[in-house]
Amino acid sequence: MSNIVLAEAAAQTVNLNAGLAAIGYGLGAIGPGIGVGLIFAAVINGTARQPEAQSKLQGIGYATFVLTEVLALIGIVIYFIASAA
Repeated sequence: MSNIVLAEAAAQTVNLNAGLAAIGYGLGAIGPGIGVGLIFAAVINGTARQPEAQSKLQGIGYATFVLTEVLALIGIVIYFIASAA
């Protein structure tokens, strides 16, 4: 009887891709999170130092925010690809 249970346990394969992909995406999302914080900290600091440049700094800040968030979106696409495999 124990041989049958061992044979069934050996026949089951464990897919770790989804778990590892989730951990990888979680670690990969740290970078864009820190980047967004640094971007808007620089915009606030620049606006405090030179208020007349606020509109130019906000435009640059939002453009770099979009570029940083693209990294997070690429990461979630790679997560779905890795977890499906």
